[in-house]
Amino acid sequence: MTSPDPVELWNDEAETFDDAADHGLRDPEVRAAWRDLLLSALPPAPARVADLGCGTGTLPLLLAGEGYDVTGVDFSPEMLRRAEAKAGDRARFVAGDAADPPLQRSGYDAVLCRHVLWALPDRPAVLRRWVDLLAPGGRLLLVEGSWSTGAGLTAAQTLELVEGLGRQAELRLLPDPAYWGRKIDDERYLVVSRR
Repeated sequence: MTSPDPVELWNDEAETFDDAADHGLRDPEVRAAWRDLLLSALPPAPARVADLGCGTGTLPLLLAGEGYDVTGVDFSPEMLRRAEAKAGDRARFVAGDAADPPLQRSGYDAVLCRHVLWALPDRPAVLRRWVDLLAPGGRLLLVEGSWSTGAGLTAAQTLELVEGLGRQAELRLLPDPAYWGRKIDDERYLVVSRR
């Protein structure tokens, strides 16, 4: 039995991807919560931000609206089509694998990745590639979780991965329903890493 093609899986997910409150950010309270969280962790605009595994482009669009210079990367053509339709010329999108993004090394003030690291093999190597994208003083922002389904990474695992690169890591737990549009019973968090 062959495993399904991940690109096809995410192409199929694209149509309903934004239905989740934290994906589409259609609810003003959820949108405001993510805006405030990201602005508190990112360097000031017009910093250059790479959003890896950007999906339908909701976060690039949100950040572009705040004056950031944003490039989103995703390997799903359908996700990218929807991202480009949403954002127009306010953000750039590049087809590529988030695990090895086709972006300029040392070209970004921040690298943002939401709910992708947990699903990737060889996470230390992936994180090294992501850190290589950062300009001096750049920040790595990882939104992850250890979900009630059993999937994901605990905060302790993510902190260990980041600190294993010789980087500082700051943990912010995200239990507030405002981020998710509902109460949650699992561990969700943001890790911000600076050199």
